Amino acid sequence: MALTDLTCKNAKHDPAKAVTRLADRNGLVLEVRPNGTKLWRLRYRLGGKANMFAIGAYPTLSLQDARKANEAARALIKQGINPAHNRRAGLDSNLASNSNTFETLAKEWLAKTKSDVSDYYRKQIETALRNDILPIVGRLPIRSVTAAQLLKVMQTAEARGAPFIARNIRQWCSAIFRYAIITQRAETDPAAALRGAVKMPRTKHAVPLSRSQIRELLEHVDAYGGHDTTKIAIKIMLLTFVRTVELRKTEWRHIDLERAEWRLPDIVMKNGEPHLVPLSRQAVMLFRGLHSHTGGQKYLVPNLRDPEKFMSATTVNRALERMGMNGAGTIGFSGHGFRATASTLLNELGFRADVIERQLAHSEQNKTRASYNQAEYLAERISMMQEWADLLDSI
Repeated sequence: MALTDLTCKNAKHDPAKAVTRLADRNGLVLEVRPNGTKLWRLRYRLGGKANMFAIGAYPTLSLQDARKANEAARALIKQGINPAHNRRAGLDSNLASNSNTFETLAKEWLAKTKSDVSDYYRKQIETALRNDILPIVGRLPIRSVTAAQLLKVMQTAEARGAPFIARNIRQWCSAIFRYAIITQRAETDPAAALRGAVKMPRTKHAVPLSRSQIRELLEHVDAYGGHDTTKIAIKIMLLTFVRTVELRKTEWRHIDLERAEWRLPDIVMKNGEPHLVPLSRQAVMLFRGLHSHTGGQKYLVPNLRDPEKFMSATTVNRALERMGMNGAGTIGFSGHGFRATASTLLNELGFRADVIERQLAHSEQNKTRASYNQAEYLAERISMMQEWADLLDSI
């Protein structure tokens, strides 16, 4: 006779038996232990052997729920599957999922790709993970992370005025999911569905200076009441048109004033390729002047608060703002504008585009050719850099 809720509730242990068993149907049994504990069991045979499957405890598992679990276990038995083994496999899978969190996979991916990206780019990823991504999805099993959760992370970054970070967050998360798929710890990439979710602002190209504005800039630099190292750094950028980050990260060991060469290592370059900057006579004089200020330190332009570090990313641009280089025609002028200025005027003067592009260290798509780029067109570049310095003097 099948059990009822009341029968289960009132079931008592028979002192004459080690275990009292009350049968329900389809092999389901309610066991009553001497201590009063009531347990659901399924008695079955598999491969000719008698077995007992522990379904759960009563009343945590009601009679109705026990019957459903019983039927599910019997369905497995019909397929020749041991329900106890199946449960263990499920538990193992859950444990694996819980250990394979998004944070775990993100750290593995970072370690695997460390040699493929620059230190600067890797720090960008680490900062976004630490501040934006991991607080939201870091502790979740990677299989349970949804596109909606990632979209929330992206929208938070976008809302604070960082659309490029928001876009990169999607790209970095997508790379992490692809790594998880390759290592068989995820099946899908929810970040892929978010392509285009962040509206990117129109790119603002760097503003080049006219000749009269160059004269105005140099007058402002000479009259600037800030630190001499900042003033010299601005003049060096105008003469050499390197990127701000390349100047900031340069160490004195990268400068050879006797050979009039500035050899930038790959780790500071945007394209990851070493770069040679021929130094004009005027540039050598500036470097000698700078050496009298910082020659005893590691970096050309050390951080004013912590000389063991290099100049902060905002120093040059803030100085340009204080000089008033944001008036008519120069709105938005920044350190990157020196490159646009040099490119514009050198092209107007008739220098070959290939020579200008090489000196600007623009990325070379042909990787075979890129390996030879450091000294490419060197004679023409030496001549061009001296003519550029002479032009600035005449201005």
